Amino acid sequence: MSVRIHHRYATVDGRRLFYREAGSPDAPAIVLLHGFPTSSYMFRNLIPQLAERYHVIAPDHLGFGHSDAPTVDEFTYTFDALTDLTEGLLQQLGLTRYAIYVQDYGAPIGWRLALRQPQAITAIVTQNGNGYDAGFVESFWTTVWDYQREQTPETEAAVRTALDVEGIKWQYLTGVSDESLVDPDTWVHDAAQLARPGNDAVQLQLFRDYATNAPLYPALHEYLRTSAVPVLAVWGGGDPIFGPDGARAFGKDAVDAEIHVLDGGHFLLETANDDVAELINAFLTRIA
Repeated sequence: MSVRIHHRYATVDGRRLFYREAGSPDAPAIVLLHGFPTSSYMFRNLIPQLAERYHVIAPDHLGFGHSDAPTVDEFTYTFDALTDLTEGLLQQLGLTRYAIYVQDYGAPIGWRLALRQPQAITAIVTQNGNGYDAGFVESFWTTVWDYQREQTPETEAAVRTALDVEGIKWQYLTGVSDESLVDPDTWVHDAAQLARPGNDAVQLQLFRDYATNAPLYPALHEYLRTSAVPVLAVWGGGDPIFGPDGARAFGKDAVDAEIHVLDGGHFLLETANDDVAELINAFLTRIA
């Protein structure tokens, strides 16, 4: 049976958010939260493989994909603010219990959702989405940390390399054993979105605000211990941004942790979508 994916919009706090939706609204829900610099487009191949059993919602964060992208003069981009909008969207859709799949920027948004409403989260799937100090690859993050500490022409120029097409292509291909499996449309698509007027300032603001995420980690770890929420960490072992120690770290606190490090990079779905889908379906079936 073919799966129909709906492409929808909702207005939350005056901002128009795009989201992909598939599966029966009566089925258990899973919310897919994308990372930088992409959008719900990263889930285009995963959604059909989940939607036969689950109600799938995959939003574009504000400033990404097909969602509104107000300038930094019109909206202050923080992970708290992006979580507010995501929370509002899920409330509008009537989702009160759901699993989350988080990747990259989707992780700090997902952690905030879980800490705000722990009773809502049925399970966590983290795919190269850090929740620990372990796993940060210093060769990438040093430039971001320098920029967070001091905004100078030099520190800004260093982080801006992540915004151009070559920097985005690097994210997709580094750590991938067979680069021919990665569709070039991915980095071209993302680069076009980031090239919209004013979007560079949006991304720079979020680079700075990423410093607010690590202070939440102790609360996240306590939540993992006390809630016993099931966690599946499925990771591209060649990720040059969040290394596999970030996956293994979840075993310290999650009472029910399943950890898999696969051959792949930061955007693992581009080369191992079927494997990840199989792991997710088996995991969610096991904990049901």
